[in-house]
Order: sequence, then C-alpha cells, then structure tokens
Amino acid sequence: MAKNLDMIMLLDFYGDMLTSKQREFIDFYYNDDLSLAEIAENIGITRQGVRDAIKRAESQLTEMEEKLGFAARFEAMNKGLAKISEKAALINEENLKCGLSRQINDLTVEIQSLCAELADPEL
Repeated sequence: MAKNLDMIMLLDFYGDMLTSKQREFIDFYYNDDLSLAEIAENIGITRQGVRDAIKRAESQLTEMEEKLGFAARFEAMNKGLAKISEKAALINEENLKCGLSRQINDLTVEIQSLCAELADPEL
C-alpha cells in the first residue's frame, strides 16, 4: 500500500524537476513501497543517505507545489467536473419527469461525456 498519496501526486506533477537519484529513491519509497533499508541495500548506500535524499526530495516537491499549485488546481478541477456531471444528471432526471425534451437530454449527455473525458488522466 502506498505510504502517502499526496506525495505520490506531487511526484507525478513535479518528479521531473528532481535529480535522477532523488527521483529514483522517492519512486522506490512511495511507488514500490520499499523500506529505507531495502533501498539502501539495493543502491549500496547507507540507510541514512537514502533517508536524507528522500527528505530533500519531499521538501522540494512540497515547495514546488506551494509555489505553483498545479496538484491543488488539478484536484479542484476534478471535483468541479464531478459536480458539473452530477448536476447534468439531475437536469436529465427532471427532464424525464417533466416532458422529455430531446435537446435537453442530448445536451446533458454531452456535458457528462465531456466531464468524463476531461477528468481522464491519460489526456
């Protein structure tokens, strides 16, 4: 199980801005769920060296998020898209109760489809 989903998200957003060693250590720690001792043994350095590199990387990732805010903005946009999709579904339900306008139905389906498409992380 992942240790900290927030840090994994920050790694996704800002990982390329870390050194290759920092990125490697933090990836082993968070994504592969290896312990500090396991990483140290695999890399051939001390456990303390791994811990220091991970702490520096965490600090840099957190600082980048504080300055740029991309991860927070991404989460806010996804929450907003989910709310828009929910409201479109409610509009469609009311439309079914009150007379079934084909145009309203088609538009609400299109809104929900666009929300799902925009929320797709593979875009």
